[in-house]
Amino acid sequence: MAFRFVIIGVATLLLLFIKGDSNMPRGIRNRNPGNIEDNGTAWRGRMGNDGRFIIFDTPENGIRAIARIIQTYRTKHGLNTLEGIINRWAPPHENNTDAYIRHAEKALNISRHDAIGQQHLAPLIKVIIKHENGVQPYSDRVIRDGIAAV
Repeated sequence: MAFRFVIIGVATLLLLFIKGDSNMPRGIRNRNPGNIEDNGTAWRGRMGNDGRFIIFDTPENGIRAIARIIQTYRTKHGLNTLEGIINRWAPPHENNTDAYIRHAEKALNISRHDAIGQQHLAPLIKVIIKHENGVQPYSDRVIRDGIAAV
């Protein structure tokens, strides 16, 4: 009988871990704070998807994916400005991209036309998380660990 309760308890905890708190924003629940869509990429820590968006095992792996995508925008697509990166991240046909850019300009204290350097990466990721989810709940250490994992 006790074994049965242990199994039920473990199953409940596992379900809570996988599903998360339904009151939290989807990106936070999915440990995918950039709301990265599932396009089949074999991301580190990818556990599946919720239909449209990837579910990661840890926030650090979700943040790592954000940093990796920004890195790809810069190296593969030649997007080095705040405006270029956010236009690609949140295209105007799906988002109010100008509001997103204004949010980032204010938070980073730079112009949309300024180049994004390594020193801007953590603050930019925080802006993305806040803009995508309405909250940015992660400590500087979690952000740093996600970036360092790239």
